[in-house]
Amino acid sequence: MMDEHAIGGLRRGDPDAWRALYDEYAERVWREVARRLGPHPADVADVVQETMLAAARSARNFDASKGSLWQWLSGIARVRVAQHYRQRQRHERWKQSPLNRSEGVDAPQSSDLETAELAAQVRAALDELPGDYGALLIAKYLDGESVGDLAGREKLTEVALRSKLARAREAFRRAFTPNTKTPEASRELH
Repeated sequence: MMDEHAIGGLRRGDPDAWRALYDEYAERVWREVARRLGPHPADVADVVQETMLAAARSARNFDASKGSLWQWLSGIARVRVAQHYRQRQRHERWKQSPLNRSEGVDAPQSSDLETAELAAQVRAALDELPGDYGALLIAKYLDGESVGDLAGREKLTEVALRSKLARAREAFRRAFTPNTKTPEASRELH
C-alpha cells in the first residue's frame, strides 16, 4: 500500500508518485468501475481515465484522516460512474424523442432487457450506498476477498468488519428493494 511519503508526492504532483498510485490501484479502480457499468470496456476505460485525471486534479484535497487512499479513489470513481449514467440517460432521452426514432430496427428480446435492467438496478443500488459500503460488498461477494483480508485492509478487527458488512447488506436491501419490480426479483437477493 502507498505510504505517507507517496501521498506527499501526489500532493506535490511528483510523476513517480503518480506512477506508483497507478501501479497500486489501476486494476482495482478498473474492477470497481466495470462492476458498476457492466460489460462495456470502452465506457469503463473512459470512466477509469476520468477517475485518475480527477484524482490528479484533486490530490491536494486528499485527507488521510477521512479515509484510505482506496476509499478516496473509490469515491471519485463512484462520482464519475454516476456522471456517466446521467450523460447516458440524457442521450437515451434524446434518442427516444419522436424526431430520433429509427423504424425497422429489431428490438432486443425481453429476457435480455430484464437481465440488463436487473443488473442496472443492482449497480444503481450499490451506487446509492453510503460511505464505502458498495466497495466493501463488491470486494467480499464479487471479488471473494476474505473477512480477514478485508479487515486488514480496512484496519478493522474481523468482528468490526462483520458488523460493517451486516450494515452494508442492510443498506443494500433498503436501496435495492424499492427498485425491484417483481416479488421474485426481491426474493432472489434475500
